[in-house]
Amino acid sequence: MKQVLDTTYRHARRVAVTVIGGSVVAVGVAMIVLPGPAIVVIPIGLAILGAEFAWARHWLEKVKQHAQTAVDVVKSSGGTSRT
Repeated sequence: MKQVLDTTYRHARRVAVTVIGGSVVAVGVAMIVLPGPAIVVIPIGLAILGAEFAWARHWLEKVKQHAQTAVDVVKSSGGTSRT
């Protein structure tokens, strides 16, 4: 009986993480063209999905690397405009 409950819990958790994380990512993608903080929401959705899926953890690491690169570029330019 305990094994059945453990298996059911794992499947329910995976479904919940998929639905919630997928919804957050979808809202973030929609925010690319709609007003909203897409660059904040998409990584949050990937972090939620990363709780269950290795591919989401991989994408989240890529997003973090790109964000760090962007921060480094801004810091090295001194925050000045190039116009």
